[in-house]
Amino acid sequence: MGGEAYRCLGRLAAALGVAGALSGCALFGSRRTPPPLPPAAAPRASLTGVASWYGPGFNGKHTASGEIYDQEDLTAASTTLPLGTHALVTNLQNGRSVEVRINDRGPFVKGRQIDLSHGAAAALGIINPGTARVRIDVIRMGPQLEPGYFVQVGSFSNSSRARRLGTALSRYFPDVRVDHFNLGGRAVYRVRMGAFPDHASALARAGITARLGLSSIIERQ
Repeated sequence: MGGEAYRCLGRLAAALGVAGALSGCALFGSRRTPPPLPPAAAPRASLTGVASWYGPGFNGKHTASGEIYDQEDLTAASTTLPLGTHALVTNLQNGRSVEVRINDRGPFVKGRQIDLSHGAAAALGIINPGTARVRIDVIRMGPQLEPGYFVQVGSFSNSSRARRLGTALSRYFPDVRVDHFNLGGRAVYRVRMGAFPDHASALARAGITARLGLSSIIERQ
């Protein structure tokens, strides 16, 4: 984002007449309190597939849930299970099991079902081979969020650039987030705002960001 766009951000509050109301918005990067877990889900069929793991390149960065990734926590990334889901992952090659909490999105590699933290992968004994065939049993399903609309204002391969934009926008909007995921073995960081209940609300926000010189994409969750 260029200098002119940053100067526009400084004038945004006055233009909208909401400087006072927005001054109390939480800054980007503050830890969000996770929602309480719902009652235990009914028994479900087991899912089998390939597990991989990720760690050093993402340690200390934000996950899709908004929390900071700690590679030694017993967590995992999934593209299908809701965030907040607790699952028992069993290595079918050695019988080891570990309970993980889904707090991120991935793996975005064809044929893989789950991306484990370093700590979870160590517990299952798959650090050296890198992948293993596993069974995934849902213990407690995370909240099923209703579909919503998001306004994406940037996509970066550099996390610092994404966070600078996120921090600038979060001074005026309380719903800014930076999501990261793996795409073909490389990290991608998206700056998004939302969720909005309908397309019209998302379009209105996109119009505001357009006045700042920022192009945006409206996405449905």
